[in-house]
Amino acid sequence: MDYTLLFVQVLNGLQLGLLLFLVASGLTLVFGILDFVNLAHGSIYMFGAFIGASLTLLLGNFLLAVVIAVPLTGVLGYGIERLLARNLYDKDHLDHVLGSFGLILVLDTAAHMIWGPAGISVPLPAWLDGQVELFAGAVIPTYRLLIIAVGLAVAGGLLWLVNYTKLGMLIRAGASNRTMVSALGIDIQTLFALVFALGAMLAGLAGMLIAPITTASIGMGGQIIITTFVVIIIGGIGSMKGAFIGAIIIGLIDTLGRSFLDQLFELFMSESAAETAAPAVSAMMIYILMAAVLAVRPQGLFPPKVR
Repeated sequence: MDYTLLFVQVLNGLQLGLLLFLVASGLTLVFGILDFVNLAHGSIYMFGAFIGASLTLLLGNFLLAVVIAVPLTGVLGYGIERLLARNLYDKDHLDHVLGSFGLILVLDTAAHMIWGPAGISVPLPAWLDGQVELFAGAVIPTYRLLIIAVGLAVAGGLLWLVNYTKLGMLIRAGASNRTMVSALGIDIQTLFALVFALGAMLAGLAGMLIAPITTASIGMGGQIIITTFVVIIIGGIGSMKGAFIGAIIIGLIDTLGRSFLDQLFELFMSESAAETAAPAVSAMMIYILMAAVLAVRPQGLFPPKVR
């Protein structure tokens, strides 16, 4: 086995996992704490990519564009919570699904009207558009290392926010017993709006980070939302730790499966058959893992302590 290639692919899997974590952490906050099934979370991810791309082209500075676009995406999430989600909290999950699916259509159409059907390519500054040789033969794009660093920093920040701050205490209390929190004088509606906005900011940040690699395009949210649900189901709905570990597992399985599964299959089938079967099996592996987790531990690998 080429261990240098293995190391590079592990880093690529870590990068994919951390991007999934940014989306999944926002979704698990909204789903696990607000008990709201938001299928439109992927569309917020798409809007974040478009907003970040537009500001990059306008300002000529990618990092400054991200700094400005993240709170703008939070404002979008806050508006969605006030206008749509708040009216559905007391409804059942089918109403959540129907309402958020309608929102997907609205946001996709709005993006088409604002930015057109072609999508936007995001240029990177020269210092991010290069490569770093970690050791002999292990060459990694500089921007991918930045994504890993940002993902780890956000994960640490969320851990601190949820477990060691007053806001985090209120979020956990609201998830456990919103009626009691309201009785204690806490504005639970404002708290939930802030949680929804935070989830939107995390999804938007993921969209901004992936846009220079894949471009900002209409429908890109639909490509990630299914995988994101797989992540939070495996990790445990409402668990930040579960979202992180589940995202890393999925990122590594997807990347390593696409890179090495054909070599494994070649041990007991022809090369052509292995090359045909490996991509299909690789795409199925994360769903097989989800099914196994649901069968053995339906609450997820790391469910929150209080539900």
